[in-house]
Amino acid sequence: MLFRKFSLAVYALLILIPLLVVVLTSVKTLQETFANPLGIPEGGLHFDNYVNIFQEQTMAGYFMNSSVVTLFSVSFTLLFAAMIAFGITRLNNWIGNVLFLLFAFGMMVPAQVSMVPLYSLMLDLNLTNSLFGLILVNVATTLPIAVFILTGFMKTLPKELFEASTMDGAGNWRVFTKIVIPLSLPSLSATAIFLFVMHWNDLLYPLLFITDNAYKTLPLALLEFQGQYATNYPMLFTGVIIASAPMVVAYIFLQRFFVAGITAGAVKG
Repeated sequence: MLFRKFSLAVYALLILIPLLVVVLTSVKTLQETFANPLGIPEGGLHFDNYVNIFQEQTMAGYFMNSSVVTLFSVSFTLLFAAMIAFGITRLNNWIGNVLFLLFAFGMMVPAQVSMVPLYSLMLDLNLTNSLFGLILVNVATTLPIAVFILTGFMKTLPKELFEASTMDGAGNWRVFTKIVIPLSLPSLSATAIFLFVMHWNDLLYPLLFITDNAYKTLPLALLEFQGQYATNYPMLFTGVIIASAPMVVAYIFLQRFFVAGITAGAVKG
């Protein structure tokens, strides 16, 4: 028990110390940061970084782009994945198994392998430098894992519910919207948080497809604070805190659904 408490304390320090350094650096001047990187600000807290980052760096525009891309990517991925998972569950034959395996294989393809053909395709379709194009790529790349998670959960739902609804005259769409979706809310919430974190933090695809400042997302914008010879660490860490805030808020309000979604399959399995 003592070793466990000691391990938890060490683990907490490993997380809290870098977080404290990031927060303190965000309220320092550039001179204070280079003079004393790990110390407390001697000249008081400088919240000017939070004001300047929105006034000088058009952070509001980057924030809006990330919000649009993330919300639409998560919404469309959940919608399509839920319908596909329901179809696979209802088929319950070799066709459903083949479809499930195809989506499972989709998770095994590394993103780096598909970068060149994907960029060529997006260029031909004139979808580079476009938030719509970025949303399409996000939905296509995360759909397999969302289908995998939701299919695993829907297979645990009692088949008697489907059979009784069908005998009462309910069609597939009615069964899907009135029974499957309400019962799958914990799994949908857990998948939504997982997808939200992936899309909000994604740097690879925005770096590949976006070059116009008007369409840059937050992770891509943070690169602007890193120069070839010097890095503006106070502004960079201020941007990191601003970029992390939505994820922290989302997790605080949705953690109950996230834990329920993670444990639901284990209990029913």
